[in-house]
Amino acid sequence: MGFEEIYKTYWDRIFRLCMGFVNDYDTAQDLAQETFIIVWQKLDTFRNESSVGTWIFRIASNNCLRQIEKQKRFPKSDLPNHLLEEKQTSIEPQIQFLYKCIAELPETDRIIISLELEDVKQAEIAKIIGLSEANVRVKIHRIKEKLTQKFKENGQR
Repeated sequence: MGFEEIYKTYWDRIFRLCMGFVNDYDTAQDLAQETFIIVWQKLDTFRNESSVGTWIFRIASNNCLRQIEKQKRFPKSDLPNHLLEEKQTSIEPQIQFLYKCIAELPETDRIIISLELEDVKQAEIAKIIGLSEANVRVKIHRIKEKLTQKFKENGQR
C-alpha cells in the first residue's frame, strides 16, 4: 500500500482519534499531520508484523500521549486570560460533548474508546495497547457505561 492510499484510507480515522485525545480541532489536525509525517518517513521500515492500520494507530496514539505530556508540563491555564482563544467549530453539539467526555477519561481509556469508535477490531486494540482481548472488552464496556452516564447527567441522548 502506497503512502497516498494509506493517507486517504486513514486520515479521517486518525483525525478523530486525535480529536478524542485533545478535544481541540486545530491541535487534533496538527497531531494527525504529524502522524502522517512519521508514517511517510518510516514507511520503508514497516515490517508487516501487524496491519498497517495497527501500526498507524500506534504512531497516532503515541503522538497524542506525547502532546498530553507537553500540555501537563505547560498548561494553558498559565497563559494570561486575554491570550486564550475560543474556538468555533462546526461539529454538532452532541459530538462536541462526546469529545469533551472522552478527553476527560484516563489516557488508556481514551485510546481504547477512540480506537473502538474507529471500528478497530478488539484484537488489534489489544495489540496496540498491550492488554489482553478480554481486558479490552471489559474496559470498552465500562467506558461506554461511563460515557452513557455522562450523557444522561447532561441531558443528552
